[in-house]
Amino acid sequence: MTEKEKQQAGELYNGNDKELVAERINAKKLCEEYNAVTYNDFQKRERLLNRLLAFKGENTWIEANFFCDYGYNIILGDNFYSNHNLVILDCAEVVFGDNVFIGPNCGFYTAGHPLDYKARNAGLEYARPIKVGSNVWIGGNVCVMPGVTIGDNVVIGGGSVVTKDIPSGVVAVGNPCKPVKDIPESTFIPPEPEPEPEPEVPVKKKTRHYSVEEIKK
Repeated sequence: MTEKEKQQAGELYNGNDKELVAERINAKKLCEEYNAVTYNDFQKRERLLNRLLAFKGENTWIEANFFCDYGYNIILGDNFYSNHNLVILDCAEVVFGDNVFIGPNCGFYTAGHPLDYKARNAGLEYARPIKVGSNVWIGGNVCVMPGVTIGDNVVIGGGSVVTKDIPSGVVAVGNPCKPVKDIPESTFIPPEPEPEPEPEVPVKKKTRHYSVEEIKK
């Protein structure tokens, strides 16, 4: 097996492998270019994300600065928003559902290192996938660690370190991050859009036809 195949299989692999180093360089250069784009050059930002990420849904917005390792392991659902300084170490797959909002200075780390210092010093590491559900709000300065799954309809409090799975429908905070209360079913009813005004129909003027006798008069 190549080192990349070991990486994707969740086995120990050498992160200094030439193929992996080249792929990281490519991703870092795209991130560098993305972070330097003029803020309102929306089309260029969109093109760079399309080149960098495996998939992104509709309405994606990532504030600069943004950093990742490979890009091709990142999947974003619809309506994804991240504030400044998002870091995704995507040595394994990182998947976000729809309607995910991420505060500033957050990190999602699939990369891990052996406890044995000899293996660690030899450059060996491993990767575990991260999955974030839909309708999730993650506060600022949150770290999500390797192998974690976060359910749907979840709020992660700012400054939390998420080391274990978080179930759906909860507020979770702390280090290590734990659920502290349930989130009730939403009672919010979106306002109905105002009806568009009906177009005015021009009134046709009646044309009077004169008889020959009237014209002669």
